[in-house]
Amino acid sequence: MNDNFHDQGGANHWHLGPIIDALRTSRESTHNIRHQGRVRELPSRTVLRQVIEGVCAALFPTHYGRPDLNDESIDYFVGDTLNVTLDQLVEQVRRGLRFNPELENIAEPELAERARAITRSFAASLPEIRALIVSDVQAALAGDPAASSVAEIMLCYPGTIAVLYHRIAHRLHRLGVPFLARLGADIAHTLTGIDIHPAAQIGASFFIDHGTGVVIGETAVIGRHVRLYQAVTLGARRFPTDESGALVKGAPRHPIVEDDVVIYAGATILGRITVGAGSTIGGNVWLTQSVAPGSNVTQAQMRGA
Repeated sequence: MNDNFHDQGGANHWHLGPIIDALRTSRESTHNIRHQGRVRELPSRTVLRQVIEGVCAALFPTHYGRPDLNDESIDYFVGDTLNVTLDQLVEQVRRGLRFNPELENIAEPELAERARAITRSFAASLPEIRALIVSDVQAALAGDPAASSVAEIMLCYPGTIAVLYHRIAHRLHRLGVPFLARLGADIAHTLTGIDIHPAAQIGASFFIDHGTGVVIGETAVIGRHVRLYQAVTLGARRFPTDESGALVKGAPRHPIVEDDVVIYAGATILGRITVGAGSTIGGNVWLTQSVAPGSNVTQAQMRGA
């Protein structure tokens, strides 16, 4: 390397000393945004994505693992994949648990044991998760005339990928690792353009067709056999505050969508309202009041209301 070039590009050339000092001051005092003011290990987004991909491969080995597997090799592949994946997951769970307020001061050995217990429970739930995802895929096959095969749905439909990731993230959320679950949900959002909060409760046979721009909020409750199209929002109308003006966290504020509902593209449904079973909500409808079971709500009706 040319010595003159090295000198021109070195720390002295950029006068980095004062900048580094000022950044340290900002980081440690004036603009400290660390959780509880302390440095702590963060879960790794890269590793968590590997974990989710490993779980998907174990659930559906030939679709998300190796397409050349046969009856003799598939169980070995699943076992090896799960062994590696769960070893990775337990460390990410341990790191995520540090962000639970009630566990902030827990001793490291107990934290590690909690992480192992959660990971074991997660592993035990995989057959149940797979059954839900199979119901989702079957709903897509039944609900989309353009779908030609299960393989096409699982490999090419962003809505199916988003729901698959949600099923995994939701289980982590229920097991007490909400920070890790939220990170997993954001990975899905990045991949698909579909934003589902991991706390949202979604029943079996759920299908998001096309999917781009769909938003499902934290306290949304969705029943069985529900179908959404692109750009649907199940959001909050108001954000309740306490006496000091701070937002109340976790209050029910998103819609309840009962069984067998279809919501078409661009519909916006806001607040803790109920969309009754068997209803159809038309495209671009803005809905802020409950509708009875079997309703057929269109944009023209809403304008005339």
